Amino acid sequence: MHPRPAAETIRRGSNLPRVGDYNQVVVLEAIRRHPEGLSRVELAELTGLSAQAMSNICRRLLTEGLVEEAGKQGGGPGKPRTLLRLASTGRYAVGVHLDPALVTVVVLDLVGNVVARHDLPLRRRRSADAVLAEVAREVETLVATSGVDRERIVGLGVAAPGPVDAATGSLVHPPNLPGWERVRVRDVLAAATGLPVVLDKDVIAAAVAELWSGGVGGTGSAVFVYLGTGIGAGLVLRGEVFRGASGNAGSIGDLISGTDGLRLGEVCAPAAVVAEAERRGLGSWGGDPTALQAVAALSEGGSAPARELLEDQARHVAKSVVDLVDLLDVEQVVFGGPLWSRLSPTFLAVVPPVVRREAVAAGIHAVQVRGTRVGVDVAAVGAACLVLEDAFGPRAATLLVGH
Repeated sequence: MHPRPAAETIRRGSNLPRVGDYNQVVVLEAIRRHPEGLSRVELAELTGLSAQAMSNICRRLLTEGLVEEAGKQGGGPGKPRTLLRLASTGRYAVGVHLDPALVTVVVLDLVGNVVARHDLPLRRRRSADAVLAEVAREVETLVATSGVDRERIVGLGVAAPGPVDAATGSLVHPPNLPGWERVRVRDVLAAATGLPVVLDKDVIAAAVAELWSGGVGGTGSAVFVYLGTGIGAGLVLRGEVFRGASGNAGSIGDLISGTDGLRLGEVCAPAAVVAEAERRGLGSWGGDPTALQAVAALSEGGSAPARELLEDQARHVAKSVVDLVDLLDVEQVVFGGPLWSRLSPTFLAVVPPVVRREAVAAGIHAVQVRGTRVGVDVAAVGAACLVLEDAFGPRAATLLVGH
């Protein structure tokens, strides 16, 4: 997963004392954004750090195995410069997507490549303790079979349906996980695996994955519309994922999705679409939200009623997307999630024309509507990216000095 160069968004370092850790991650971020490699001179120009500071930082990064030499850069006066790039095997992160229908576990290298993955159905009537114990076993098994040195694993990221309590690392009454009243996911999995654990909403993890993949260009502003067992939005504003005051930004199910006055979740959540398909006589699936894939298969097979139903769903989503584009003035709308591959033909035919026609800013700048570049595992990959972001992403808070 290689991000596109974005020199204009590289953070600047500081030559003041006591900010070595911050400077190191600033340099690491600059290298990450340029997979072809950068010389020390180019890094100094991008980050504003002195040549001496850059030399010291690069020496530490090489010693720690986080970067590696990637050949020489010549063609100009003076001796060729050595390029530095991320060392893919320097560190790893584990990502878990705790979807109400399916648990996906991935191992990501430092560059963002998936080196191992596995998934298993989540049986909804099992207790939270039983599910988390099984997740911990899956993590241990996947790490063991991946061949990755466990000492190089930075941590475990978990993407789950909200609401989340970021302070305690808990899920708080998630509507699609009945019985999960206030489950301390972070503490339980940390104790079971021995790894540091980061917990975030699945929609936020998906937005992090898209950002880390280099898929958010321009000014770095996008809405990631997540289509899974539920529907939500991850917000990327000026190159930063917006989480909100409590980490629960992006709950869009209550948006009014059309002239009928219905809420988005009432008409576009998979369970609602499946129920409507059953009402229209398209099949009988007991309200199982995963049966939306069967409805999509009917549409692909030529069923006009199934196609019309999915087009209705896409139009309702398009109306809410226009509202989000108008509210946030973003340049991109990205769709993804477990159901996206089956819904993409309908949504990419219906949504872009509505956005071009109705979004206020569409007459000023283009608003791109597309599918995720990360793939079906975007939430699990995003969960692992959360760990890498936490470990290696520069934050202004690291500049604060205690009094």
